[in-house]
Amino acid sequence: MTQWYAPWSSRGLHPRYALAAMSDEPATEERSSTGSPVRWGLGEVVAGYLVAFVLLNLVGAVWYDATGQEDPSLGSIIATLAALWAGLVGAAVLTSRLKGSGSLREDYGLRIERRDILPGLAAGVACQFLLTLLYVPFTWLNPDLDVSGEAKRLIDPVQGPGLALLAVCLVVGAPLVEELFFRGMLQRALGRRFGPAWAVALSSVVFGLTHYQPVQLLGLIVFGVVLGLMALRTGRLGLAMVTHAAFNATTVVLLAVVH
Repeated sequence: MTQWYAPWSSRGLHPRYALAAMSDEPATEERSSTGSPVRWGLGEVVAGYLVAFVLLNLVGAVWYDATGQEDPSLGSIIATLAALWAGLVGAAVLTSRLKGSGSLREDYGLRIERRDILPGLAAGVACQFLLTLLYVPFTWLNPDLDVSGEAKRLIDPVQGPGLALLAVCLVVGAPLVEELFFRGMLQRALGRRFGPAWAVALSSVVFGLTHYQPVQLLGLIVFGVVLGLMALRTGRLGLAMVTHAAFNATTVVLLAVVH
């Protein structure tokens, strides 16, 4: 993954950020390609996440009251994911319409190009295996450490066609929604406020923390940095989305084989 950690200079950045870095204008003066000023920022991002968080917990509480199930099931997983994603996507769409250009492609770089496919697939699979090396010292210190415990807990109760449905959610839905919100919305808002380097770093930390998986936090943050640099360098979300999808697909396949 060292190829993604190039020095921060105008040479290695997407032209939009390279010009901003050489300009004396404040980052908050960013304008869209249509010439209109960008009127949304961190306030909309925070509000959107809070709404999504409330929806997630509300649906989870309703599901528990209706079924009495404490352990995750396919139904509870799909219901809570749908609630969370509705909040995150809703925030991006509403912000774009009210304070942006009205185009997710224009405001957040939501597009995939053919050249994103093969590099993204290769990067996603490679990251899945390379990131496991981060945990080798921890497993030496604690042989009982189960890095994939949370993922197993998600996969174990699901079998048959349900596993295929869950795989679609994790491989298609999660990369689309999370890249749109964290790299398209959050990272761009942070970039206008603090600059591109801090934007990648901070959005990656938030990305890791909001998965609520302490054991996997380090790997999630590092993976977030990789995805953030991809979005920064290309100026679009396509490469990061394909990489994210391949990463999740590798997880699902490995756990399904073990399961």
